[in-house]
Amino acid sequence: MTTFDERIERAANFVRTAKRIVAFTGAGISTESGISDFRSPGGVWDRYRIVTYQEFLASREAREGYWKMKKELYVEIAGAQPNRAHHSLAELERMGKLTCLITQNIDGLHQEAGSRAVIEIHGTNRKAICVRCGKQWPIAEIQSILESGNYDPRCDQCSGFIKPATISFGQAMPEREMTLAYECAMGCDLFFMIGSSLQVEPAASLPRVAKRSGADLVFVNRTETPYDHMASVLFRESAGHVLDEIVRALQRDPLPTRRDQQIGL
Repeated sequence: MTTFDERIERAANFVRTAKRIVAFTGAGISTESGISDFRSPGGVWDRYRIVTYQEFLASREAREGYWKMKKELYVEIAGAQPNRAHHSLAELERMGKLTCLITQNIDGLHQEAGSRAVIEIHGTNRKAICVRCGKQWPIAEIQSILESGNYDPRCDQCSGFIKPATISFGQAMPEREMTLAYECAMGCDLFFMIGSSLQVEPAASLPRVAKRSGADLVFVNRTETPYDHMASVLFRESAGHVLDEIVRALQRDPLPTRRDQQIGL
């Protein structure tokens, strides 16, 4: 079994030699910032019933339950700060290594850390939108309405339902973002998967798409995924520690070493 340092060097050398690198992140990258992993025991989905998009549109009771969950989540997200993993990905972009960052997360922490080439395939919790006319608000404005006791906020322009600009179960994925995500996955030669269980489609297909297109895969996830066997390098350690060490290795030596080439790293 390879040591942690050997895996770091192997992953760093993939970064050194790759021409187009894509990162794909899930909820696990933000747990170090204090944001619950939805699927873990005690997470949001453990405390609240999932409300589908169709239920949200059809039932006031469902909307109120949904907004109570979102009110609690807002407190977590509003107080969260980017962690080492977010900052390391932003640094890889600044170094000219990372060309695209696809995220399932709705917390906006990648952008706060300095990443620019971000594709949010599940939307963002930092704003809300009217499902009828498309008017938008900063999510903090809607939080104030919720705190007043109104859990079924309506648009002041058309009386339509207001919803966070996130993708709910049963809601169509954003076409533009998904097209860009697949293009990035198909066009890369190195694909980082960080903090995702790879349980939710179509997002879970992105590593498979990258692999079929010839990319090497580096997985950083605390628990097993259905596609671990496809990874060239696999980490169970924390995302912040792993990505920080990869960046440090690149800063020490940005070019492949002769030893790397001799042992096939």
